[in-house]
Amino acid sequence: MPLEAVEARRLYRQVADQLRSLIDSGEYAVGSRLPTERELAEQLKVSRPTVREALIALEVEGRVRIRVGSGIYVIEPAGAAVPVPAAAVIEGPFELLRAREFLESAIAEQAARAATKADVARIDAALIAMENVEHPGEASMVHDRAFHVAIAGSLGNAVLVRVVGELFDQRLNPYFTQLAHYFENPGTWRTALSEHRAVRDAIAAHDPDAARRAMRDHLARSQERFAQNFGAELAAGSSGGRDRVAQPPARPKPAPRKQAKSGRARP
Repeated sequence: MPLEAVEARRLYRQVADQLRSLIDSGEYAVGSRLPTERELAEQLKVSRPTVREALIALEVEGRVRIRVGSGIYVIEPAGAAVPVPAAAVIEGPFELLRAREFLESAIAEQAARAATKADVARIDAALIAMENVEHPGEASMVHDRAFHVAIAGSLGNAVLVRVVGELFDQRLNPYFTQLAHYFENPGTWRTALSEHRAVRDAIAAHDPDAARRAMRDHLARSQERFAQNFGAELAAGSSGGRDRVAQPPARPKPAPRKQAKSGRARP
C-alpha cells in the first residue's frame, strides 16, 4: 500500500492529508472499507490515537463514514469537500486531553494547598450542578467547564483561569464533538462524575499528592474512553481479513482419572 511514514509534526493532519490523497487518486474507491486503525498505525508508524484523530477529521470533512462494529468506509462527498486548512487552529482531541492532563494535574496539586472554604464551595456548586443535568448536552458541558475553572480559580491567577477555560472550550471544536458522539453517554458521565468527586475530595482535604493523582487519572481515563475500539477490528476478523480477533485459548481438558486396580476410581 503506498503509505509513507510521517514526520512528528502535527501528525494527525499529515495522516488525514495522506489518506485524502489516496481517496482522491482512487486508491480507496467510494464504498470501500479502509484498513483498520491498527493496520494504518503500523504502516504509518504513528499511534492509534493519531490515526483516530485523522479519521475523525476526514469524517467531519465528509470523506469517510465510521460505522461502529463494521469499519471506516469511503463515501461520496455531499458537495465539494473543502479540507480544513493545515494552519487552522483545530487541535486533535487527544492532543488537547494530554495537554490538560499535564497542566490541570499541576493546578489541582496547588489548589489543594491554596483552596479556601469559599473556593471549595464554588467547586461543590459546579459538582452539584453536574450531578443534576443530563448528558450529553450543552448544559453538562457548561457545568463541567465551571468545575475545572473553579479549581484553577482557587490559585488566584487570572492567566491560569483563562488558559484552563480556553483549553476546555476546544472540546467544542468539530473534531472533538464528532469523537464524543461515539463514546459519551449517561454511563460515561456517571464515571466522570465519580472522578470529579475524587478531585474535589482531595482538594478539600488539602492533600496535594492525591489531588494531582486524581486529576491526572481523570483526564487519562477520559483519553481511554475516547480510544475504545470502533469495532472495525472485530469486523475485519469475522470477514476473514488479516485482523482476526485473537480467541482465548481453549481450556485444557481435564486429565482422565487413573483407575485403581480394583476398577474403582481413586478419590
